[in-house]
Amino acid sequence: MEEIAQVYGRALFEAAKEADQLDLVREQVGAFADALDSNRDLAVFFFSPYFSTEEKKDGLGKVLDGADDIVRNFLELLVEKHRVPAVYRIRRAYDALWEEENKLLPVEVTSAIELDPETVENIGKAIGDRTGRRVELESKVDPDILGGIVVRVGDRILDASIANRLESLRKQVARS
Repeated sequence: MEEIAQVYGRALFEAAKEADQLDLVREQVGAFADALDSNRDLAVFFFSPYFSTEEKKDGLGKVLDGADDIVRNFLELLVEKHRVPAVYRIRRAYDALWEEENKLLPVEVTSAIELDPETVENIGKAIGDRTGRRVELESKVDPDILGGIVVRVGDRILDASIANRLESLRKQVARS
């Protein structure tokens, strides 16, 4: 059975796609979720059963000043169905559909030292060429890997770090 957040996320995605507003809806739902996450009073207001649906709708009208109708209607529906706390999971479901629609592939390159930006771009370009998708590239530094790189492509990891090789060698020696 599909999780409720995925059902709502897909419904929102389809409505936004039909209206050709995928990016705008993603941005506005993300901004609402971020506002709830960063403002405890706001989250308590929308999550609490002590406030009526009408009070929450009035508050929503004030918070969403200038928001797209799709977003406004969707969030009002969440308020009516008492599903506002699911907005974080709905956002993740929507983002996954948005990434798939835009053929976006998140790639994270982790190295022990700061890599030359050209090197990082070449890694991203090679992955994009092989997958046929647009790469969203992020580069990190983690001295704990000692050397080499760790590349996370979507949900797959290529660990070519010295720390990983040393750990593998340690396990081989322990088994012997």
